Amino acid sequence: MTRIAAIIPAYNEQDSITAVVNEILLVARNSGIEIIPVVVNDCSKDRTGEIIDALDCVALHLPVNLGIGGAVQSGFRYAFENDFDYAVQVDGDGQHPAESIPLLLQHAEEKKCDVVIGSRFIDNKGFQSTAMRRAGINWFRRLNKLLTGVTVYDSTSGLRLLKKNVLSVVSEYYPDEYPEPEAIVIYARYGFRIGELQVEMRERQGGVSSINSLGAVYYMWKVTLGVLFTWIRLRGKK
Repeated sequence: MTRIAAIIPAYNEQDSITAVVNEILLVARNSGIEIIPVVVNDCSKDRTGEIIDALDCVALHLPVNLGIGGAVQSGFRYAFENDFDYAVQVDGDGQHPAESIPLLLQHAEEKKCDVVIGSRFIDNKGFQSTAMRRAGINWFRRLNKLLTGVTVYDSTSGLRLLKKNVLSVVSEYYPDEYPEPEAIVIYARYGFRIGELQVEMRERQGGVSSINSLGAVYYMWKVTLGVLFTWIRLRGKK
C-alpha cells in the first residue's frame, strides 16, 4: 500500500490544527490510502504543541523556531528516513482541503509526475487571495518560466505532493524562508517532472498570515533573489 506522510508545519495554529489533522485522518479512512499526519511544531508560543500531543498524529517538536522552510524540511526528512512513498505538504491553518490528497496522488501516478502542486489558478476557482498576492504569484510564474522553462501557475502554493526521489533531495537542501517559488527551481534543476492540479482552496481557518501587505514588496524582492541564487547554485545539475 502507498504510504503518504502529510507534513503540516505549524506555528501558533492552536485554533485550526485539530480540524486539519482530523480531516486528513477522515480522508485516509474513506480513501483507503495510508496517510499519516506529521505535525511539525515550529516552537509555537501558544498551545499548538500540547494539542498535537493529544492527536492521532506524529508530533515533531523543534527546539528552536526554524521558520517555514526549516519546519517543512524537517517533515520531509522524517518522511524520507521513515521510507514513505510520498510526502504531501499541507498548511496548518486549514486552507488546504484534505480531500485533494488522493487527487494529487492519482495525478502523480497517472501523469508519472515526481511533484504535483495544488493550484488555485488553473481554473480560477475557490479562494483566490488578494490582488497584491496574485500579482506576486504571476511574477514568480514568469520568473520560473524564464529560468527553468517550466510553467507553474501557482508557484507559491504550499499544497504539493512529492515522490520519494524528490524527498531524497529536499531533505538535504531546502530554502529557509518562503520556500515554495525557490523549490520550483530545485525540482526543475534536478530534472523532476512537475505537474499541477486545480484545487479549491479555503480562507485560513485560524492563526495569522506570516506575510502582510506591508511586507509583500520585501517578500517579492527576497524570494526573487533566492530564486536567482538557487538557479545559479544548481547550474548543470540537471
